[in-house]
Amino acid sequence: MLIPTLISLLYGEAATMAIFASSLITTGIGGVLFLTCRGQKVDVSLREGFAITAMTWISAGLFGALPYFLSGALPHFVDAYFEAISGFTTTGASVFKSVENLPHGILFWRSLTHWIGGMGIILLSIAILPFLGIGGMQLYRAEITGVGVSSEKLAPRLMEVVILFGKVY
Repeated sequence: MLIPTLISLLYGEAATMAIFASSLITTGIGGVLFLTCRGQKVDVSLREGFAITAMTWISAGLFGALPYFLSGALPHFVDAYFEAISGFTTTGASVFKSVENLPHGILFWRSLTHWIGGMGIILLSIAILPFLGIGGMQLYRAEITGVGVSSEKLAPRLMEVVILFGKVY
């Protein structure tokens, strides 16, 4: 959220402080969670993988809604949450009547949520969570139920795909 903050600042928009506050809230909560959980190695079961995946989507929507809501671009939090989830899932649905009239920082945040969604939150999770001591394969299995490939065959290739996908994107 820092890049949308800078863009908003460059254009001298009123939404600058709201976007920055959203960034501080998100970074603060993420930092507390990181410090609380660092150094802990946890084996995640399939059931826990499903729960973590669900909580990740819920949390992404909550934090993603903050710039819309705090800036006043969307006065109702439910609308802001819908807009954030729509972006992260690349659904294309929007509650904005006219996105052209949005402040530049908010418009960039909206575009960024779509970009992140296109990249795939779950691919990022698979690449990042193992470094935090959480197994990414359980999360991956929770997202792609029904695949008939063993995780031993899938893991090495999956990291190659994640790295290649990141470079291309």
